[in-house]
Amino acid sequence: MAFCFTPEAPLEAWLAELDTHIARSPNFFAGRPVVLDLAKVKLNPGEIAGLIEELRRRGIRVMGLEGVDAKSLRAEFPPLIHHTRARHVQELTIPAETEPPAPKPASLIIEQPVRSGQAIAFEGDITVLGSVGSAAELVAGGSIHVYGTLRGRVMAGCAGNPRARIFCQKIDAELIGINGYYRTIEEIDETLRHRPAQAWLDGDDMKITALQ
Repeated sequence: MAFCFTPEAPLEAWLAELDTHIARSPNFFAGRPVVLDLAKVKLNPGEIAGLIEELRRRGIRVMGLEGVDAKSLRAEFPPLIHHTRARHVQELTIPAETEPPAPKPASLIIEQPVRSGQAIAFEGDITVLGSVGSAAELVAGGSIHVYGTLRGRVMAGCAGNPRARIFCQKIDAELIGINGYYRTIEEIDETLRHRPAQAWLDGDDMKITALQ
């Protein structure tokens, strides 16, 4: 699951507390997907950008935002994510660096369709044996495989993996993202719609092609 950071005012004190966690276990957040919940602070777009940059300097990659008005978002910001199941950093008991980390599962298999409005985040690959409904969200640190119709919003490679890919049997997605690069439904070629397709990054360019 993704970690959810919930900053509180004053931000300087909140960042100092985060620095204390990082000092105790420098690699704890490395490569882990993070959602930034801004419901407890009132920030303008410039302040949001500054906070995201402060986290980036600490090696923390923000894959999505919560608790903020969509009108405050800039095009370069991470996407808005609703109802993500995540753990708050204030509630974490960070293990000492000497303790061996628990093994992480490499993939998540979802045997049922992902219903409209559901949001699922996972550190590794996500495989959905059914379809993904409209307004549903999938966020994966690795690749995403959908063996049915892909609707909703899907974001792969959110743990900083530019080699992640998205595969589906029928593409009709509202938004596709890989490692911070996004395409909306309006930017997906009409000839690819409702067909098997895959998406991947070629440098800074996202490619979406039909699966033969």
